Amino acid sequence: MIVSIVSAFISTIGFSIVFHIQKKHLLICGTVGALGWAIYLLLERMGASTVLASFVAALVVTQASYFLSKRRKTPITVFLIAGIIPLVPGLGLYRTMFAILESNYSSAIEYATLTFEIAGVIAGAIVIISLLPLLWRKPRR
Repeated sequence: MIVSIVSAFISTIGFSIVFHIQKKHLLICGTVGALGWAIYLLLERMGASTVLASFVAALVVTQASYFLSKRRKTPITVFLIAGIIPLVPGLGLYRTMFAILESNYSSAIEYATLTFEIAGVIAGAIVIISLLPLLWRKPRR
């Protein structure tokens, strides 16, 4: 589990470099990605489904990114895009395409369904956390 979390940290920093994130933010981006992956792994070990674990991890990554963006006066996307990378269901996409190439369409549909569910809950978590500050504001008259 530790090796996996460290790998998520390093890969998040790698993607941050590819996205041209400033050097002063690289370690924080890596930490956000590792935090999300650690929560995902912890929830899966506790018996949660992959979809639920992805949702909760994406909620935490989005909230951490929101907090860090305010604290460091940086756009939220700097931390959010890099932090979400470990949660993206790349293996599911690969398995879906491989099953299609093997003409195993029933497996392809299973993998595609799970992949789209995970992608959907990640997007949903981002939307939920992004809308919370709007709901807490007092309406203007």
